[in-house]
Amino acid sequence: MWWGLLCALVAACAYGTASVLQSIAARSAEDTSAGVDPRLLIRVLRNWRYVLGLGLDFLGFLAQLAALRVLPLFVVQAALAASLAVTAVAALALGIRLSAREWGSVAAVCAGLGLLGASAQAEGSDPASTGFHVALPIVAGVLGLAGMFAGRASRRVRTPALGLVAGLCFGVVAIAGRVTADSSVTAVLTDPAAYAVPLAGVLAMLFYASALQRGGVTAATATMVIGETVVPALVGVLVLGDTTRPGFAVLAGLGFLLAVAAALALARFGEPVAG
Repeated sequence: MWWGLLCALVAACAYGTASVLQSIAARSAEDTSAGVDPRLLIRVLRNWRYVLGLGLDFLGFLAQLAALRVLPLFVVQAALAASLAVTAVAALALGIRLSAREWGSVAAVCAGLGLLGASAQAEGSDPASTGFHVALPIVAGVLGLAGMFAGRASRRVRTPALGLVAGLCFGVVAIAGRVTADSSVTAVLTDPAAYAVPLAGVLAMLFYASALQRGGVTAATATMVIGETVVPALVGVLVLGDTTRPGFAVLAGLGFLLAVAAALALARFGEPVAG
């Protein structure tokens, strides 16, 4: 199971570094629409920083999938939230200073992940029903509609709402990656959950880029972190049978809350160039 933790940390490092590059590209893209504009992804793809960030995202996704095969969702998703700690440290290269509180948050993220690692047990064994697999791409589609409506909300609501929908889409990616059959190519191609991964992934990138482009990074990133950690963790525990080592449930809960709360304290580093 140790290699699953290693993969989760590799994913966090890849995602954290990618966010530095992608946020610069998103903020520099021309804003031509009052709502969510799908063409935003085309514009940012012209920026080499965004393309390099996508490469790191792909590396992180492969590492995330490997981690999801052996670890509970609550461990993997908390580790991904810790990518903000990686982003914060990476932002030092851009001349952004961390306060004592922020350095404390970085340390708290590491401590929370340490508690989760110590309490984690192998992933749950409860099989997901066929209906659950079918529901995942449908949920992704519903979130796509919700994101489009959020993009036309008032400025006060728009940014946190887009961030939350993006986080929920990232959560769908994680859940679908966890339950997708991998016994053969045919099994993958005939599993509805497999199609939720690219659909939800593209929507997550679009909505998060829109949130960064149109509003405050702290609000967007904070709600994104909540959406991508809390909901998948609950699904893992309530539906997929995720659990902890015997007697370590409280320790795991404390570790999860510590890691996520510390990540929220570092939310401004979702867009380091704004510092």
